[in-house]
Amino acid sequence: MLKFYYNPVSVNARRVWITLLEKQIPFEPILIHLDGDQFSDEFAAINPLQRVPAIADGALRVVESLAILAYLEAKYPTPSLMPSEPEAIARVRMVETITVVELQPETLPLTRPLVGLEVDPQKLAAAEARVTVILQFLEQLLAQRLYFAGADLTLADIVAGTLVPSLPLENYPRLSAWANRLAQRESWQKTAYTPDDIAAALPNIRRILERRS
Repeated sequence: MLKFYYNPVSVNARRVWITLLEKQIPFEPILIHLDGDQFSDEFAAINPLQRVPAIADGALRVVESLAILAYLEAKYPTPSLMPSEPEAIARVRMVETITVVELQPETLPLTRPLVGLEVDPQKLAAAEARVTVILQFLEQLLAQRLYFAGADLTLADIVAGTLVPSLPLENYPRLSAWANRLAQRESWQKTAYTPDDIAAALPNIRRILERRS
């Protein structure tokens, strides 16, 4: 059985978790506590980069969330989370990349005050401005669709949907409706953070952010 190494408050791990549930792939969840488990020799043998998520499917080891999603879609194509039309494929890949490469790094300065860390006001303002530009683009890209690629859930929604709903969406009615739609799905509800999860993770999040200062 496929083994899934995760932590419940990891955005990167949650998108893999949701994909496993949406595709109804049997898996063994293996919790990695981020207070030291990730540095163990056992986990380093799975992922030398020492971070979640990771999967082990037989002898195969796959790390990095987007690579894992691509593998799961290729090996377990039904139900499909990737459209077949070129335009829709491009839309999915675009949303995935924008979320991981552009949006996710810009949310780090926004997180620092939440865990009691100082942040340079100029860096905070720049991050807020960049996040606004990205959310405006995603709002336009969603248009009148239920999901980013059309009427069906795809990997674009899973990748963006594990990050975007945590941001203020009052000025983005399409994204707000989309986020509410996602929240009704069983896979989102099963993987939702609990207050205890967040409380337990705060010291580790603080340490991670301090290292990235």
